[in-house]
Amino acid sequence: MKITYFGHSCLKIETNQKTLIVDPFISGNPKASAIDINTIKADYILITHAHQDHVLDVETIAKNNDSIIISNHEIVTYYEQKGFRGHGMNHGGSNDFSFGRLKAVNAIHSSSFANGVNGGNPFGYVIEANNKTVYLAGDTALTMDMKLIPMFFKLDLAVLPIGGNYTMDVGEATVAADFVECNRVLGVHYDTFPPIEIKKEKAIEFFKERDKTLILLDIGENVTV
Repeated sequence: MKITYFGHSCLKIETNQKTLIVDPFISGNPKASAIDINTIKADYILITHAHQDHVLDVETIAKNNDSIIISNHEIVTYYEQKGFRGHGMNHGGSNDFSFGRLKAVNAIHSSSFANGVNGGNPFGYVIEANNKTVYLAGDTALTMDMKLIPMFFKLDLAVLPIGGNYTMDVGEATVAADFVECNRVLGVHYDTFPPIEIKKEKAIEFFKERDKTLILLDIGENVTV
């Protein structure tokens, strides 16, 4: 799996000759101004919840690519009513897609569209592809449910929010890494807005002191799992 960071919580995941875009918030993010969303290719769009900083560019990317939108039932229904293709899931459900196997897991957050429409309950995901396993926590607080994940999966990478204020912070993310039994962490959901700004060097050192690796990518950079 090749994972490219597009800023905030947006990722491009390439595996099995398929491309997933996770939580596309690009055109509204000044830090990602170098990325032209009209050039983005996406077989699938994976959405954790309905907040604007995770769905802003869903419709443009889906229209350009005839992408399949994967999320909870409420979010998928919302987009299907607009004419887009979708595959709805719910907590605990798993499904095989052409890119690999996907499981929907719990996340503690809120979820509504900018127009006030209910966005259902938020998700995290576990992706299995090519003998690699990645946990996408989504926007979430630290939760004891994370301890269920290593009962069923051996993770190669955990993608965790670290900005605080709206989600868990750096310190809690190290505990989350313990809960999911994965010491290699890709940090997301930080620095985009003042309330979630962090001191990156300090965060990396905090992880290192606990025998963990915190990967903080520049926009456009990638990591291979």
